[in-house]
Amino acid sequence: MCGIVGYATDPASSNSGALDVVLEGLRRLEYRGYDSAGVALQVDGQLWTAKRSGKLARLEEALQASPPPASATGIGHTRWATHGGPTDENAHPHLAGDGRVAVIHNGIIENFAVLKKELVADGAEFLSQTDTEVAAHLLHAAFSRTGDLTEAMRLVVNRLEGAFTLLAVHADVPGTVVGARRNSPLVVGVGEGANYLGSDVAAFIGHTREAIELGQDQIATITPTTVDIVDFEGNPVTGKNYHVDWDAAAAEKGGYSSFMAKEIMDQPQAVADTLLGRYDVEGNLTLDELRIDEAVLRSVDKIVVLAAGTSSYAGMVAKYAIEHWCRIPVEVELSSEFRYRDPVVNARTLVVAISQSGETMDTIMALRHAREQGAKVVAICNTHGSTIPRESDAALYTHAGPEIAVASTKAFLAQITACYLLGLYLARLRGNKFDDEIREIVGQLQAMPDKIQKVLDGLEQVRTMARWMADTRSVLFLGRHVGFPVAMEGALKLKELAYIHAEGFAAGELKHGPIALIEPGQAVFVIVPSPRGRDSLHAKVVSNIQEINARGARTIVIAEEGDTDVVPYASEVIYVPQTPTLLAPLVTVVPLQVFACELATAKGLDVDQPRNLAKSVTVE
Repeated sequence: MCGIVGYATDPASSNSGALDVVLEGLRRLEYRGYDSAGVALQVDGQLWTAKRSGKLARLEEALQASPPPASATGIGHTRWATHGGPTDENAHPHLAGDGRVAVIHNGIIENFAVLKKELVADGAEFLSQTDTEVAAHLLHAAFSRTGDLTEAMRLVVNRLEGAFTLLAVHADVPGTVVGARRNSPLVVGVGEGANYLGSDVAAFIGHTREAIELGQDQIATITPTTVDIVDFEGNPVTGKNYHVDWDAAAAEKGGYSSFMAKEIMDQPQAVADTLLGRYDVEGNLTLDELRIDEAVLRSVDKIVVLAAGTSSYAGMVAKYAIEHWCRIPVEVELSSEFRYRDPVVNARTLVVAISQSGETMDTIMALRHAREQGAKVVAICNTHGSTIPRESDAALYTHAGPEIAVASTKAFLAQITACYLLGLYLARLRGNKFDDEIREIVGQLQAMPDKIQKVLDGLEQVRTMARWMADTRSVLFLGRHVGFPVAMEGALKLKELAYIHAEGFAAGELKHGPIALIEPGQAVFVIVPSPRGRDSLHAKVVSNIQEINARGARTIVIAEEGDTDVVPYASEVIYVPQTPTLLAPLVTVVPLQVFACELATAKGLDVDQPRNLAKSVTVE
């Protein structure tokens, strides 16, 4: 969740000053969600710090009012409160040793209470309610014994329990930043005459696109010219270098009113890029990254999808497609519930872990539990070098590019697309589909970016409707088959962005309770299946529309072009291109995204950073 930046350069270098670099990194990490911000700089043998609750702009105002001296080394942090409220005192960095050491932290130190009691007994004075301040006092004590900041960090992390990324600077160790990670993200940026640490590459993408993956339980020490990595036992480690294939411009709004508005418009390209390179000129699948023995995949008798939030709805869409194509039972599990219910998984279970960031803590812990039971894990992820693909047996990257807005849009469509590719790959491998059938579906997938673009080009009706519905207090969403997870995703987007009551239901459940919510004027979105499908549910959903229309609801219908059956019972009809049933979510969800974004904007809300939410939930 929190944003973390570290920077070290030569004081004589022409590189930007540490404050500028750190603040730029924090701005790029604002999408992660936060409620306070702070910096610590090395200045003439001392540490200079500033921190404020609230948005980054409040910290910047304080820095403009009282600017620090020039500095070449510093760390910065945006905090999302866990232990202690969002106050100036609880904001990071936290100091110890009469201000000689400064620490910032992402995660939760689970045994902080025991450690704090010990430190207080030894005379330490605490100025905050955070668990982080424990790490600062421990680091000061360890450095006093060793005189080596890296070794001091190693001693500290071996005493901590939980999930954490820690960055530290010390007044007595100029030009040096030390970082450590356990169950929480941290990457190294390698520059010319400068090096960087960050929660993700967005923290330093404006300065370098060369990065190093940090593995679990590793410590990185950066200076202007060196990067040294050791594990928590002190053994040297060779990090894995990689090149970031997007630049700083990709993380900018590009003229749109918000990152979310831009990312919604990015979706045709996100789907196209996810498909790119996954088939040959004849349309045959070539998923070379799925490096799991084919005999193992043929023996799979159950698939379990692990995900949270929007990613779980992508998994629900995948369930319909994979079961239909592969005839394998698929379970979709909320990551946060999975390992606590004694799940039945074994060596013949294939686990699919879906996460945009690759750092979702619930999903990380769930996939680790699955692997302990002998299951193979395939990650579907948008972030190279993140924890989930690293700890999985294989990874299928979505190539959606950076998604900055907290509420997911283009990553959702890219995840669904990747799930389709996985399902088709398994269907071919296991002999459930012939090659010509696979090629036909791949061809249908190739047509989807243009269809998504067509939807985006025709949504002024939705935008207008959202603006005059800005005072709406409740919206319901109904769908069947693959329309059901789309309905739930539409409701989630509205809750996330507009802070109003919204629920998604299976349309067949309407008479089993939800119809009691229908009253005159109630807004209800209905995702209508194609009338062309085999064993079509179309007539049943049209009947649902009639039922709610008869009770005075305002029915907003998303239907396939040419479907006139819905017109007599709909207050509004939003048409999408004709699409094979299993691929329909790629077009039907887009109007719901635009509706939520536009309605929240009309209410004057921040659609990129909704209240109380974070982009990457890195604690359980």
